[in-house]
Amino acid sequence: MDRSSSGGVLLLFFLLISLTESFYLPGVAPRDFQRGDSLQVKVNKLSSTKTQLPYEYYYLNYCKPKHVTNSAENLGEVLRGDRIENSVYTFHMREELPCQAGCRVKLDAKTAKKFKEKIDDEYRVNMILDNLPVAVLRQRRDGSQSTTYEHGFRVGFKGNYAGSKEEKYFINNHLSFRVMYHKDLETDSARIVGFEVTPNSINHEYKDWDEKNPQLTTCNQNTKNIIQGSTVPQEVDTDKEVVFTYDVTFKESDIKWASRWDTYLLMNDDQIHWFSIINSLMIVLFLSGMVAMIMMRTLYRDIANYNQLDTQDEAQEETGWKLVHGDVFRAPEYSGLLSVYVGTGVQLFGMTLVTMIFASLGFLSPSNRGGLMTAMVLLWVFMGLFGGYASARIYKMFKGTEWKKNTLKTSFMFPGVLFAIFFVLNALIWGEKSSGAVPFGTMIALVCLWFGISVPLVFVGSYLGFKKPAIEDPVKTNKIPRQVPEQAWYMQPVFSILIGGILPFGAVFIELFFILTSIWLNQFYYIFGFLFIVFVILIITCAEITVVLCYFQLCSEDYHWWWRAYLTAGSSALYLFLYSIFYFFTKLEITKPVSGILYFGYMLIASYAFFVLTGTIGFYACLWFVQSTVEISGVWYFGQFYCLDMYFQAGCDFGMWWLIRLIEVKNFDKSDWHNQNPQVDDS
Repeated sequence: MDRSSSGGVLLLFFLLISLTESFYLPGVAPRDFQRGDSLQVKVNKLSSTKTQLPYEYYYLNYCKPKHVTNSAENLGEVLRGDRIENSVYTFHMREELPCQAGCRVKLDAKTAKKFKEKIDDEYRVNMILDNLPVAVLRQRRDGSQSTTYEHGFRVGFKGNYAGSKEEKYFINNHLSFRVMYHKDLETDSARIVGFEVTPNSINHEYKDWDEKNPQLTTCNQNTKNIIQGSTVPQEVDTDKEVVFTYDVTFKESDIKWASRWDTYLLMNDDQIHWFSIINSLMIVLFLSGMVAMIMMRTLYRDIANYNQLDTQDEAQEETGWKLVHGDVFRAPEYSGLLSVYVGTGVQLFGMTLVTMIFASLGFLSPSNRGGLMTAMVLLWVFMGLFGGYASARIYKMFKGTEWKKNTLKTSFMFPGVLFAIFFVLNALIWGEKSSGAVPFGTMIALVCLWFGISVPLVFVGSYLGFKKPAIEDPVKTNKIPRQVPEQAWYMQPVFSILIGGILPFGAVFIELFFILTSIWLNQFYYIFGFLFIVFVILIITCAEITVVLCYFQLCSEDYHWWWRAYLTAGSSALYLFLYSIFYFFTKLEITKPVSGILYFGYMLIASYAFFVLTGTIGFYACLWFVQSTVEISGVWYFGQFYCLDMYFQAGCDFGMWWLIRLIEVKNFDKSDWHNQNPQVDDS
């Protein structure tokens, strides 16, 4: 191709790029508003960090529109307890609204009690405008002038009148909304880039109540502000009358639509994540050094020692991991259960990896409400194909024959445990009449995803995996099991397993703090780039610590490594659960028993999943290490004995030849060696 034609292709390419338009994810595309366009504030759940039990907005006796309609929700929103509905708060773009009455409500004993309970538990009201959550301004803890937000506003507060010690309950019944917009100078259209609220408690007064056009003496219709001096708060009590009002102001902003979430996501501890990464990298470097040292010792120093042996008797006196190469591939007890857990771990790993990638690319940002939860559920379902395949491959390696039974266990064991715990927790939430309870229809949908998609995919994967030839062991397994010598106290299974879980947990515990904060303290988590790096470090750490401890175990002539490899990395889940207990008592203010049960129930589910994930990583790392090491050591072990028998005939140049051949072949081929050395007799 000449220069003119290549230049034409480039010109056409850039022309096509200039003609294409950007795409946006559904639900998060920008909307342009003209002056006077109608704006509808939607209401979301009532949330509290003290109870962790969300409630629908209309659980309390707030102003209701004539027809309450639910907005379109995805699966993730339902599982999170979000209930998005329309409200009476309506206004028009860039048209400021003075004090506007919403409705008048008379509190009876039941509704007054509900308001008081929610004020006691510090519930916050969540609203949405153009997919932006309402927020209250607050000052940063470091004293800087930058703006940060609190999500939602409080239902009310407790206080007492001047000169009285009796504590009263007051409701925030007046909302001052401020909508910030970014204006397009060419088209005069605008995009909403901020939604703030200032809640107030005002005991409104009026002469005659007109439902169509109520006139309040505490509201000046000619201004947007409350009349000065009307600062008496609205008390919550039986037979009290509450008038809900609001006003709206608009403010032009330099913030562009693409950056409107930055204030919501602004953090006070920006450097801690870098410290977390550096801390994890130090652990990885330490373990990598140990693994490198072990591999160097295995491949060079041990082989050099064999070359220095003078007699076969000295070789037979060798101790350590080389003596158990005929037993390391002996199938463990409960091999079927191990293959089930390995397959489930592969399914979890695939779900986590793909979720991390999409989240790091911005597809699962907080603006896509419920997207993260929906993606995790769907990816778990479709990753059943890989889970079934991995389970069948390991099961067949263990000489298993009942692949259908193994597949059923893979399909139902882990999801069944999770579903049982989830069902009990959901029943407790249902008993509290919380919107966090998953509706019956959604439960049926989850079961359909499980039985209709996940289980068949596990069977397909298992069928494909079992159809392939079994994974062959590098060496033959001895018919008679070798007796394991008595182990030192520090090589006992319980001790070594518990030690092995410390470093993987240490690599992630700082980032774990931010994840728990986002879940239980109602904060946004968005730094998936950091999280992906930590996830990669976790994989490396689990693999390396398992390899190191497996090597020490084999050096002690203990060949029962299968389950111990899985449990070594998986024990980090125990430290995760212990840390969740520490976090519960130091960071949370949960006092209700039901809320405590919910917290520990969900953390138990998370720890169980973390156990399966990390255990599978450790298992595969150790399997690769043992296969590679025993394969090389077994060949050298056989080669040296064979060489000693013919030492004076062939001069043992065989050792140097085999070192070169190790790079090219995996299994020892005696006939191939005889072709190179025809002078040696086969006997």
